[in-house]
Amino acid sequence: MPGLISEIPPATPQESLQHFSRRLAFETDCSDVHQSQKLGNIDYVLVDVRSYEAFSISHVPGSINIPTRSITEERMSEFPGDTLFVVYCAGPHCNGVHRAAVRLAGLGFHVKEMIGGLTGWLDEGLPLQGINPSAQTDGISCAC
Repeated sequence: MPGLISEIPPATPQESLQHFSRRLAFETDCSDVHQSQKLGNIDYVLVDVRSYEAFSISHVPGSINIPTRSITEERMSEFPGDTLFVVYCAGPHCNGVHRAAVRLAGLGFHVKEMIGGLTGWLDEGLPLQGINPSAQTDGISCAC
């Protein structure tokens, strides 16, 4: 009798290769963002899509704040069309990052999600910036 894991047969190696390769085209992680910052190899714009209030309290160093609802053709016109955006929100419990990615892609921009968001960044033990970088944003909506 198959176990819980093998009850549904795994994908073929070729299917797995395609699947995980595609995921890497859409995602990056906190560690890779941090490492690229340390090395000065920043070929993307890191965007915090939470509210201005949440961003001002604490955010990932090097990020800019463009709340999801502010991602419009007019707002994004300052960026060249070939800009790669890496977007993040509060964490894996929030789909605001996906709404932001949809808006950016709809405007013709390249976009990746920093999986884990702010929660993932903190889980990695990485520092934040802001008016109170050690504060949690409990009670403050990400409003994304």
